[in-house]
Order: sequence, then C-alpha cells, then structure tokens
Amino acid sequence: MDSLKGHLLLAGAGLHDPNFRRTVVLIAEHSDEGAMGVVLNRPAEVSVSEAAPELSVLVEPEEPVYLGGPVEPQAVLVLAEFDEPEDSASLVIDDIGFLPAETDVAPATRRARVFAGYAGWSAGQLEAELEEDAWILEPALAEDVFAQGDDLWGDVLRRKGGQFAVLALMPPDLSLN
Repeated sequence: MDSLKGHLLLAGAGLHDPNFRRTVVLIAEHSDEGAMGVVLNRPAEVSVSEAAPELSVLVEPEEPVYLGGPVEPQAVLVLAEFDEPEDSASLVIDDIGFLPAETDVAPATRRARVFAGYAGWSAGQLEAELEEDAWILEPALAEDVFAQGDDLWGDVLRRKGGQFAVLALMPPDLSLN
C-alpha cells in the first residue's frame, strides 16, 4: 500500500471503539513499520492557556487542547501552518506540519493547533482495519486541519459525496433513530 501520509481517516459506521467513534484522523506518518496521526475533531474541555500556557502564543485565546488520540495522552504535539514551510522537516500536507519538539527558535506560523496524545498503529494494523472497512479514506485539505465546526466527520463525508454523504446523516446515538 502506498503511504497514506496527508490523508484523513474517517471512522466508518461500524467502528464503535469510543476512542475513534465519529473521528477524523490526519495521518502524519505511514510506512511498513506502522502509522501515526492525530484526531482532528476531539476538543478537550481545557484551553491551551490553562494546560500549556507557553504554547498559548501560537493559538487564539481560549483555543482548546485537542485530544489527538489514546497513545501517550501526556505528549504534546503542535500542528502548524508555516510561513516558510521549507524550514520544517515534518510537513504532513502542503505547508502544514509539526513544530519541532526541541528548538530554541520556533519557525513562523500562520496558525496552529495543540494536541494531547496521538493515534498509532503497528505494522500492518491500519491496513487490516482498512480491509475491514473500519475507516474511510479521503485526501486531507488544510481547512480540515483547522476546522472550527462541531461536525468535521459529517462535513468531510458530505464532501466525499455519494453513499458517504448518506452516512453523514447517521445520528451520533443510533438509539435516537
């Protein structure tokens, strides 16, 4: 399988794991050794200024920390849109990538989002989940990374169209149907 770096994984209708139900994951790395990404649509109830005040200069006031996934929830990752993307070796899509963890001078950014934790898959695990239709693939757009709405999952499914647009109509709680 080709690398899925820069793609979105949208939780399929049958994915009931509470860590991933109705999530949109941006794949940041994907190789034969496994995959890593961040959940884009899980804002926490804590703001960046409360949780990591030193990072609050990168985001809008009261911007929430996002729950990037169940792996290493104490790890802090910053996904940013760079003014000069060639300064970053960790680009994911276009001019968007991760800020280096250890640096004295942060590159100039236009916008950023702070994540606690990440999603990870061991070798072959993501491919197996894709074969089981646990995930729906879609190329990522810069707007997806910094989306402000509360239904990124539905928005991307509607953009994908066809049967996926119908899936976007599924209520969060099927018992309400």
